[in-house]
Amino acid sequence: MSTSVIPLNRHRPLADIVERTRDADRLAFLDSSMPGTQGRYSILGLFPYLIIEQKHGACLVNGKPVESSFFDVVKEHLQADAGTKDPRLPLTGGAIGYLGYDFGRELCGVPTVHERNSEMPEASMVFYDLLIIEDLRKQALFCCCKGKTMMADEAAAWVDDLIARCPCVSRPARKNRLAPFASAFTRKSYEDTLVRLVEYLHAGDAYVVNMTQELSLETSEDPYSIYRYLRTYNPAPFSAYLRAPGLDICCSSMERFMEIRSGYAVTRPIKGTRPRGRVLRGRTPAEDLAFREELACSEKDLSELTMIVDLERNDLAITCEPGSIKTAGRFSVEAYPTVFHLVATVEGTLREDRCAVDAVRAAFPGGSITGAPKIRAMQIIDELERSSRGLYTGSIGYFSDTGDCDLNIVIRTIVREGKRTSLGVGGGITVESDFDFEYDETLQKALAPREAASS
Repeated sequence: MSTSVIPLNRHRPLADIVERTRDADRLAFLDSSMPGTQGRYSILGLFPYLIIEQKHGACLVNGKPVESSFFDVVKEHLQADAGTKDPRLPLTGGAIGYLGYDFGRELCGVPTVHERNSEMPEASMVFYDLLIIEDLRKQALFCCCKGKTMMADEAAAWVDDLIARCPCVSRPARKNRLAPFASAFTRKSYEDTLVRLVEYLHAGDAYVVNMTQELSLETSEDPYSIYRYLRTYNPAPFSAYLRAPGLDICCSSMERFMEIRSGYAVTRPIKGTRPRGRVLRGRTPAEDLAFREELACSEKDLSELTMIVDLERNDLAITCEPGSIKTAGRFSVEAYPTVFHLVATVEGTLREDRCAVDAVRAAFPGGSITGAPKIRAMQIIDELERSSRGLYTGSIGYFSDTGDCDLNIVIRTIVREGKRTSLGVGGGITVESDFDFEYDETLQKALAPREAASS
């Protein structure tokens, strides 16, 4: 079915428009809150007409179980609803949602020792009738309507009225405090677990393993207020706010898992972190520069990223043309409001008999948050971590109905399910890891989300 694409005559930041729709039962806001080379468009999905979920091992379509697998169902409906590309926009229709880490673990055939402590679907992709898309560079808004729940002219009039009645949203005041947290790990027990992990590394089971912990946050803050604070003071190019019945997801991710445009695939793994900016009170620009240079020259972090690049090249090779895979340029240090990260870019050309869904299925979950080799690393993760990861270290993003996709890695993400609020933090462990440093790094990564969640 063709999609109607209507340029809107007036502009308001899409984040302001979300303020008028934030209480919808189900919405998706993919937010390039840190625009730049990696972020140009923000996307708001409203009026769902098709919901595909993986829950308790079964695939559900609009709540009814089906025999086919989750990815097969998503691919089938994308092909059935195939649209037309618009050169002005990244997509005009398709599915927006998330793939949880535990969905990926099951996909890879890795069992778990952990009891399920959540009722949220392991994966969810939602087809929205209405997309409102903001081109941040041109400060332009577009309305994309499939015509499933309303006609295109009705949709454009509704959006125009929505914009006209948008509130003037003030910038949230700086809190300068942190939400309390509880964890199944203490510093000592986390470091004791790393000792066991490094024994596996010395034994040759793996080269690098991503070790994480889940923090339970004490907060009474409204979820969208948490997200608005995050996007203001910790902007990131792959941010997202997703809302579903009983569930709010506030994501401030700076890592791209996979983007595919016209058959060209790009993944951008991150390994290596150093603090920066105002989070540590009184830091000088010279101290920030020292941390940046330290990361750029760190043999441990460079070797860790090299191992993950090799893994990502292997994952892309499953669905890409032989000889097309390459690492683009040198590893680079990227600056974000609270941290520096070491980043690589791996690219490849999809085979003609493969699509974006196939490529994501073959590479998910991303190697930067598992370790290498992937399966053994995931087995060690399940043994040593104290709880299932759920959504954390999975992916949020979209599959377009014209064959493209763009998904992040779910890090710096607060999940509110019912009355429970959680945050995952972690990092890659090698035989060179300093245990004190690794534990402190997890807490450093938690600072911005904890500040956002503080009441």
